[in-house]
This record gives sequence, C-alpha cells and structure tokens, in this order.
Amino acid sequence: MDAAALRAWWWRRQGLDGSLDGASPADVLSRAGWARSVGSASPYLTIFARAGIGRAAVDAALAALDIHELPAARGCTYVVPAYDFAVALKAGAAFGGGDMAQARTLGVTGKEIERLSAAVVKALAGGPLEPDQLRDAVGGAARSLGDAGKKKGLSSTLPLALGPLQQAGEIRRIPTNGRLDQQRYAYARWTPNPLAGCTLSAEEAYVTLARRYFAWIGAARAKDFQWFSGLGVKAARAALDPLGLVPVEPGSDLLAHPDDADAIGRTKAASKPRYALVGSIDSISLLRRDLPSLIDPADVKRQVMAAKGRSDLGGIADLPSHAILDRGRLVGLWEYDVESSSVAWWSFVPKDKALEAAVARTEAFVRDELGDARAFSLDSPKSRAPRIAALRKAR
Repeated sequence: MDAAALRAWWWRRQGLDGSLDGASPADVLSRAGWARSVGSASPYLTIFARAGIGRAAVDAALAALDIHELPAARGCTYVVPAYDFAVALKAGAAFGGGDMAQARTLGVTGKEIERLSAAVVKALAGGPLEPDQLRDAVGGAARSLGDAGKKKGLSSTLPLALGPLQQAGEIRRIPTNGRLDQQRYAYARWTPNPLAGCTLSAEEAYVTLARRYFAWIGAARAKDFQWFSGLGVKAARAALDPLGLVPVEPGSDLLAHPDDADAIGRTKAASKPRYALVGSIDSISLLRRDLPSLIDPADVKRQVMAAKGRSDLGGIADLPSHAILDRGRLVGLWEYDVESSSVAWWSFVPKDKALEAAVARTEAFVRDELGDARAFSLDSPKSRAPRIAALRKAR
C-alpha cells in the first residue's frame, strides 16, 4: 500500500482536509475521536485545526455538556461528545481500582469507601464543591493517610471515592475556570446519570468502542486498537471480530472495513499542500501510536529533542513536540514560546506562503485565546525551553 495514499486517507478520515470547517466541537470529536486531555491545550488544538473554531465555542460546549472530560478508554481521561458518554464510561470501568489496592495496604477498607462515597453524594446535593470544600462537607468520613499514604501518592481517602463515583456516572468534574487546559476542578452530581438506561455489557461496550475506533482512524492494526483500549489480546480480538475487518491488501496487518479498504486503495493525495498545526497528542498520531507511518523516509534520521535527549525522529514512539502536518505527512514541529508570544517551528519542507499563513493562524489562536500551548499538565515555559531552542537551531 502506497504510504502517501495511506497518509492521505488518515488525513481525510480525521477531518483535517477541510471537511469539518465550522463543525461543532461535539461533531469534531465524533468524527476524529475522543481528545486526550491531561491538562494540555490538545483538545482546543484538535478542534481548531479541524473546524477553525475558537476557545469560547469549545468552553460553551463544555458548559452545556455537549462535550465532557471523563474517564474513558484504559481509564484515562478524554474529552468525549455527549453521544459517547455512556460508551466511554463503560469502556473504562474495568481499569479503575488500582489506587484501592494500594490503599488496602494502608488499612483502608471497602466499607469505609462506601460510607465516604455516600457522604460525597449527599454533600454535592446542594451544588458543586471544590476538593477542600468537599473535604469539609464530608467531615470525618474522609481521613488523611499520613506520610505512608503520601509515599504511595494517596494523601487522603477522598480520591478513592471520587474516582469510582465519576466512573459510575454519579458525579462529574467541572474545571474551576471552565477551561480544558488546566487541572483544577470542582465536583458536581451528574443528573441524570449518563449510564441510566444503558444496557451495554462490558463486552458490548468494547465492540462499540472498536467500531468507533475504526471509524475514526481505520486502517489500523489490531495491536493499535489493543493499545488504545487497554484490553488484553483475547478481549481485543473478541471486540474486533464482529466488525468484519479485512486487510487493506493481502498480507497487510492494517485492517479496515471492507468498503474502506477498497476506498483506501483508490485514495490520492491532494495536489496542493494543506497544512495543519496540531498538538503532540492529537488523535491522528495518538490513536495508532505509530509515528513512523506519518514520516517520510527522508525525515527518519532527522535529529529531534525527545524526552530522553536527542534522537532520530523515526526511532521514537510519540511526537517530541507539537506537529505540523500536510496531507497526513509530518512535515515539521512546533512549540509555543510564552516569553516572545510566538510559535517556534521547524519545517522539513521548503517554506511557502501557505505554510507561513498556517503557522501565523495558530500562533494568533494560542496567543489571543489560550495564552500557552502545554503538551501536558506539567509542561511549562521553562521545561520546554530546550525543545524551543532545538527547533530554532534546526530551522
């Protein structure tokens, strides 16, 4: 299968070809896939790159519960459209509980957390509360786990109740300033519970997740879906079998729906460049986690600043910085420099007016509406300074 044709297919399937211009945030996430959040700018960049709409529209959709950040695949948090709230919660339900196993070694019991959970639900009946307010409201139902707990990342019992209550759809987290690119939350009752009336078994939820996944990013490998879903080999295969997927060509490990497999073979990349600046955890790369498939052979040996120092671009699993894409190909990297209020970028292809305009458009969006473009919650202007310097030197 021609690599350029595959990249062009993923590009279109992800709505980066202009077909989602002006679409709502929920429609973008339904088409391109749930947006990984982790306190980053990625959800905003995902929607802006495809629909061209700003932060205010995304925040309004969040406030209206057209979209919401919740525990989903692998138990990780994603921004999900309302259409998928129940599926996301069901698909992630089996991945919680790890903290409770640690807590039991500190003397915490299941009955204790049941009592605390009931106290949390009761306390939130009067409206949303921030963690300190909630801790005061539940009183002695929550307790400190002392220094021993801190060493295990558990300072108190309160998170042991909040996590399962969110996964069960009983409560939800609300960003305190209404934004997705930070990690300060209040908690509120979720009424009605999005799982009310949902009859999906866990296995049926995994099949539904697989169907969504291949609509977002097929063609993909079975192991790509397994990584995204967090399922074991047997469970992932059971989720994929009902879909009737076929190889995109004989001997390929890339699978797609039969109609898609035929269409992929006929796909041609557009004749003119169309650039998009996306986040480092954008769905076009994160869903499959197969960065080499987006890289042209001429760029495989390019030296980039990765998490553990300089590395060949083709030798790493994840994007080292935010990405510049053209018709599905990775053609450059970028970071936001808060100090100069500008985008630092490096293009692997000759610069043209269209590329410079795409950079300027994203730069204005980040500067005027976001203020920064963090890759994850602990990313900071100081921590990304080496990456910015490397980009400018390479450019």
